[in-house]
Amino acid sequence: MSELDIWALALGTGHVALGLLAAILVSRNRKPAEAIAWVMAIVFVPFVGAAAFLLIGFGRLPAHRRAKQREVNELILERTRGPWLTSHEPDWPAWLAPATELNKALGALPMVGGNEITLNDDYAGTIAQMALAIDAARHRVHVQFYIGVHDEATAPFFEALARARGRGVEVRVLLDHVASLMYPRRKETAAFLESIGAQVHHMLPLRPWRGQWQRPDLRNHRKLLAIDSSIGFTGSMNLIEPRYHKAKNIRRGLSWHELMMRIEGPAVRELDAVFITDWYSETGQLLELDTTAIELEDATELIDAQVLPSGPSFENDNSLKLFTMMIHQATKRVSITSPYFVPDESILLAILTTAARGVPVELFVSEIGDQAMVYHAQRSYYEALLRAGVRIYLYRAPKVLHAKHFSIDDEVAVIGSSNMDMRSFSLNMEISVLLHGPELLADLLAVEDRYRENSRELELGPWLARPLRERALDNLARLTSMLQ
Repeated sequence: MSELDIWALALGTGHVALGLLAAILVSRNRKPAEAIAWVMAIVFVPFVGAAAFLLIGFGRLPAHRRAKQREVNELILERTRGPWLTSHEPDWPAWLAPATELNKALGALPMVGGNEITLNDDYAGTIAQMALAIDAARHRVHVQFYIGVHDEATAPFFEALARARGRGVEVRVLLDHVASLMYPRRKETAAFLESIGAQVHHMLPLRPWRGQWQRPDLRNHRKLLAIDSSIGFTGSMNLIEPRYHKAKNIRRGLSWHELMMRIEGPAVRELDAVFITDWYSETGQLLELDTTAIELEDATELIDAQVLPSGPSFENDNSLKLFTMMIHQATKRVSITSPYFVPDESILLAILTTAARGVPVELFVSEIGDQAMVYHAQRSYYEALLRAGVRIYLYRAPKVLHAKHFSIDDEVAVIGSSNMDMRSFSLNMEISVLLHGPELLADLLAVEDRYRENSRELELGPWLARPLRERALDNLARLTSMLQ
C-alpha cells in the first residue's frame, strides 16, 4: 500500500469517525430534523460544519443564567399562591383554563384580570403614548427593548425619560448587546442615557475578556415598558425610526408596521417581573417584586391577561407549547400574523391539521422581506399551506408587516414579541401575552381586517408557476433554517 493510499484510508476513517461522533453528540436532546441537518453539515463540510456547531450548536444559556431564572420563578410562584383573580373566567372556552395552567408551569406567571388594554398600530402614535405614560411616572420606569436608538423618531420617548429623572424617578434600561452594535447612534444613545442618570445595561453581552460569553445568536428580543407596576407596553416594536437607519431600506422605500398594546392593571406587574428577572441576570441585583394584593371590583368588562416569557433561559420552549396547544383547540377560525414565518414541525402540523378539519386559517406575512434567508425559507412553506386550504395574505410593499400576534375563534389572542419561527421558539428570549376579553378581541379583529384590505391573497396556481430560481432559493434556505 502506497503512502498516498495510507493517507486516503486515514482520512476516510477519520471522516467516518467524525460522522459517528457527531451523530452521537449532536442528537442528544435535539429534534431529529435539526440533528440530521447538523450531522450532514459536519459530514459534508467537516471543518466548517464542526466549527459552526461549536459556535452556535448549543441552544441554552449558561447554567448561572438559568439558575437565576429559576430563582426568580420561585419568588414569583410564592407571591401568586392561592386563587387567581380573573375578570370573566365563566366565559372562557373550556380549553383556556388548562392553557393558563400550562403557562404558569412554564413561565411562573398567572392569568390576572382587571386589565384595560388598548391596541396601537401607529408608529409615531405609540411613541407619543409611551412618552405620555412616562410623564406620569412617580417611582420607577423600566425600559427593555431589543433595539434602542435615540433618533428623531424616538426623541419624545427619550426626552420623557429625562423629565422622569428630573423628578427623581428611577429609570432602568436594558438593551440587547449585539443589536446595539448593529445600528447607528449607539454612542450618542449611551451618552444621552448616562447624562440623565439612567441605569443602563446590555443584555447577553459578548465580552469573552470579561467572562461574558454564550452562543452569540442567543438574543434577548423582548420589547416592554413598565411604569410603577401600573402602566405597561409590549408588542412588536423596537425603539428606532421605522426604516431602521438602513440605507437599503431607505433605498427600497421600506418602513415597518407594528402593533403594540398599552396595559393598565395587574398584568403590568407581571411585565415588570420579566424585566426584574432580566435585570437580575445582567447585574446580579434582584429588585423588589410587587406583592400588592389584587382586588377586582366590577371587572366583567375588563381583560384577563397572562404574561409568558420564553427563551433559552428556560428548560422548555414555552411559547411553542402554548401556540401549538391553541391552534389545535380552534373550532371556528385561526388568524396568524408573523413577519418571519419558519414554523417548527409541531406548529406546521397543527396548522395543517386544523385547516384539514375545516377550520378557516389565515396567515398574514409581508409581500417583501428584509432578511433574505428567512424570506426565502418561509416561502418554502407556502405550497403545503395553500394545498391545505390556508389563506395567505401578502401585506403590500413597501410596508414590512412586523406585528406579531394571532387569534383563535375570535375569543382568545396572543400578542407580543415572538415570531412564528424556530428562532423565536428556541433561541430568542421573547415575551407573549395571552388575552381574553370580547372588546379587545373585537379591536384585534379590526386590525386584522385592515391587514386584509392592504394585502393581496396568494393563489396556488401562480405560486407553483414562479421561476425555478426562486423555488431553488426557497428550498435551500429551508434546509439552512434547521441548523438551530
